[in-house]
Amino acid sequence: MSNPGDVDATPISSVRQLADFIAVGSKPRERFTIGTEHEKFGFYRADYRAPAYEDNGIRAVLEGMAPDGWTPILDRGNPIGLTGRGSASISLEPAGQLELSGGLMSDLHGTRTELLAHFAEVRRVADPLGLGFAPLGFQPLHSRDAMPWMPKGRYAIMRRYMPLVGQYGLDMMTRTCTVQVNLDYASEADMARKLRVSLALQPLATALFANSPFSEGKPNGFQSFRAQVWTDTDNQRSGIPPVFFAEDFGFERYVEWLLDVPMYFVYRDGKYIDVAGRSFRDFMAGTLDQPGVGQATIGDFADHMTTAFTDVRVKRFLEMRGADAGSPEMMVAQSALWVGLLYDDSALAAADALVRRAPWEDYRALRLAVPRHGMSAPWQGGGLRDLARDVLAIARDGLRARGRRNGSAQDETMYLAPLEAIVAGGPTQAEHWLSRYHGAWRGDVRRLLDEAAI
Repeated sequence: MSNPGDVDATPISSVRQLADFIAVGSKPRERFTIGTEHEKFGFYRADYRAPAYEDNGIRAVLEGMAPDGWTPILDRGNPIGLTGRGSASISLEPAGQLELSGGLMSDLHGTRTELLAHFAEVRRVADPLGLGFAPLGFQPLHSRDAMPWMPKGRYAIMRRYMPLVGQYGLDMMTRTCTVQVNLDYASEADMARKLRVSLALQPLATALFANSPFSEGKPNGFQSFRAQVWTDTDNQRSGIPPVFFAEDFGFERYVEWLLDVPMYFVYRDGKYIDVAGRSFRDFMAGTLDQPGVGQATIGDFADHMTTAFTDVRVKRFLEMRGADAGSPEMMVAQSALWVGLLYDDSALAAADALVRRAPWEDYRALRLAVPRHGMSAPWQGGGLRDLARDVLAIARDGLRARGRRNGSAQDETMYLAPLEAIVAGGPTQAEHWLSRYHGAWRGDVRRLLDEAAI
């Protein structure tokens, strides 16, 4: 989740103004970039406890990283993130999951270099504290009540509200980690097309990147329990909304949908005001009847945009949100998959044609099947690997057409290798860990944190 927020105090006057605010993100194809975000769980290596904010915990990690060119972000005097390195930043999820929002890269080679450098930086600070960090989709050991809470104002509001709108909201906040890639669009039509393709294929990504088969020390019966959590986490703002597939979908229709997503907060004078469940439409109209909020501004709308949790989120770019956090190779592969599908015109056209072979309702049904069944989920009379094979072929062609090579003359197709192994019949991350659990680990899930640590 984002750090506090946009300070644009321009008053909101119309829906069209908000649509234009989003449309500013459109850019020429030659300026498209890749922004990868990834989260990881901290744990004390001695006893596997989740670190609290204080007591040589998450605060000490942020303070240890700050001298390396970062500037602390404060919430009521507490460091809750880092900024100052160009477009990159570091933030905290509610239970102290550490997130890098990466810089804007021109190619996947830069994405991989940044990811490995970040992991090395985290290890440098965490090792003396006796901490490790593991990128996994769901906390494998601890109950929800055993997880700490970070001193971030918006999280206190969400902690109160979430149990009112879904059974898994607090689990989403405290016990999940994801990897996502943020990609650009050239126009309103390009945004809508990329959104349709990526939303339809997000359940496939969930299956490919499944990495959360354990909870509270034992197998939970799912390949991606993180994805299961999202099936009942404030569904008014989550999932795959049918309106996103409308042929006339665009910025205004997105704004109209978003205005009906209940609010969480308004940020004023360094403080969060709890308006959870209230209407942004009323806020715009001046009828919210909440002391201290004043007139709705563009900055308020920008904050509200961050509280939509659809599987692909529309901002001034598109966020792919369907994957569990995982190994470094898999996290770069997640970016590679979507770059290959969406950043070459021929690949995008092929992907669009492919997803249109099935009705949109089938993709929404698949979203409910893959958390438990992963790559074994049925699809169109066959298996999900059949769809994955076609999708990866398109992504490979798209990356090859980009022609972005590293110093060894390798193009970006190299980063699809982990996914190609799965499509060929190899295990997903979840299946690999389950094999370890039933074999070498002899039922000790703690071994997962040791082996998955960065």
